Amino acid sequence: MTIPGEGLKLECGEGMMEEKTGYRSGFVALLGKPNVGKSTLLNRMVGTKVAIVSEKPQTTRHRIAGVLTTPKAQIVFLDTPGIHDPKHALGEYMVGMAKDAAFDADVVGMVADASTPPTADDRRVASIVKALKKPSVLIVNKVDLLKAGEIPQRVEEYRALADFDRWIEVSALVGHNVDKLKDILAELLPEGPPLYPEDQRSDVDENLMIEEIIREKVLHHTFQEVPHAVAVVLEERRPGEGGNKEYIAATIYVEKPGQKGIIIGKGGRMLKTIGTEARKDIEELLGRPVYLDLWVKVREKWRKDEASLQQFGFIRPKR
Repeated sequence: MTIPGEGLKLECGEGMMEEKTGYRSGFVALLGKPNVGKSTLLNRMVGTKVAIVSEKPQTTRHRIAGVLTTPKAQIVFLDTPGIHDPKHALGEYMVGMAKDAAFDADVVGMVADASTPPTADDRRVASIVKALKKPSVLIVNKVDLLKAGEIPQRVEEYRALADFDRWIEVSALVGHNVDKLKDILAELLPEGPPLYPEDQRSDVDENLMIEEIIREKVLHHTFQEVPHAVAVVLEERRPGEGGNKEYIAATIYVEKPGQKGIIIGKGGRMLKTIGTEARKDIEELLGRPVYLDLWVKVREKWRKDEASLQQFGFIRPKR
């Protein structure tokens, strides 16, 4: 049986998880404009890293699922790309994925940045929440950046955007009120059995995670237009012979020759740094040693090209 979410499946039949009386389970879509801390909040609530994090806006490009299991509920969080006014085909894909996640979810959580008043993008998010007419929670994040006396007014500014069922101020960075948020979200879910084994924390494709780890390292070491122009495509994986390291090859695509030069760096030093950091995280993900082979290629204006987006795995299914 297919359940809402990108590539999320529940195995039925023999070995199916036993239903618990009064237990709640379902999907919570985390919506918000770029850079409000959705991925940091997801990782904090799940208790492990399932989504890459960067200070760069529009870091998330895919719908990432994180699973939190408690004695009373199982919450499947859907991290989503930031809602914004798209300027190219990739931006349209990202906004479309976020809307699809909200459509599929049982509960919608609008994540807002407490350090700034509501913007046009916040109003875009709120309009989606209002149109869905689903249980909703306003999550005002980054309250650690405000003085205590400033928080109530900022919460009220965001509450005015939509008729939210619940609201709460949190700090994903330091963990303030995160446990309370988990309880609020669980209360709004429908009754039902767990959707995943209790020890599962994510349902993200392993190959996608490898690509995202590499991209995270590029984001960390590059600036200005370079992070937004990067796509990573896994080209090959093969087991090592005779107990040797698994071989993984990936291509980092950029839009301009100058961006390629930045990622490679003088004497190849930048690419070596990116590869070394990515390899360590990939080995932790897979639980075994790997040999990571990275290449950098130029694909001009790939963010505006439907064929390139499809090749890179960015074309979302039609409803």
